[in-house]
Amino acid sequence: MTKQIANALALIETFATGDAEKAASLLAEGYVQHNLAYGTGRDAFVGSVKWLASAPVKTTVNNVRAFEDGDRVFLHTVYNFAGAGEQVAFDVFRFDADGLIAEHWDNLADVAPANPSGHTQTDGTLEKVAVDREETRKVVAGFVGDVLRGENPEALQSYYDGDAYIQHNTAIADGLSGLGAALAAMAEQGIQMVYDETHFVLADGNYALAASSGSFGGAPTTYYDLFRVENGKIAEHWDVMETVADRDTWANDNGKF
Repeated sequence: MTKQIANALALIETFATGDAEKAASLLAEGYVQHNLAYGTGRDAFVGSVKWLASAPVKTTVNNVRAFEDGDRVFLHTVYNFAGAGEQVAFDVFRFDADGLIAEHWDNLADVAPANPSGHTQTDGTLEKVAVDREETRKVVAGFVGDVLRGENPEALQSYYDGDAYIQHNTAIADGLSGLGAALAAMAEQGIQMVYDETHFVLADGNYALAASSGSFGGAPTTYYDLFRVENGKIAEHWDVMETVADRDTWANDNGKF
């Protein structure tokens, strides 16, 4: 485990331990927060840790996957903040030149029942293969642009090995056939899932996380999609969709990206 991954994991663990001093030691003073429910800056984060420590129900943190791409660490984690209910999250942390955590982005959603193929939002393959991250990034960036942003939808099948595809989205079954059926069902209901812009694609080995913004059913939405690539094809997918909160409720002015 690298130092950056260890420090990112140590930071989220302070939600459970209430160790405000530890949290402060890991954060840059000018820490930039993109979770719109929290204030920005190191003091605001430390204040959240202290508040959780005072709550009657202990917060739990269960990290499932951890990755690193340059100065950024991205995590796949299940939280239960002060007993409010389990949420699955993707967190991205940027480290500065001093090794301190300087910026944070995330998407969270409530934990849901298993999908039509019996997969949860976090189960599945855990092993990371040490392949060229740039090749993985190229495949995922291409898929997100061609298929999710709709720039070349005819290329859809080229990204898959036939119907061999493991799906962790809560409403979609395995395989390219499952994806097609789900998209057709949404179209019948008049629901549009729109990806307008992809803000970054982070890669580590054969995994890549794409963070995008758009709309779902007309509501502003952010999409975090984690893909596992195998032999140049999309083999497995996890995601977290989050409706962007109304502007007048934001606790900071940094925006989701």
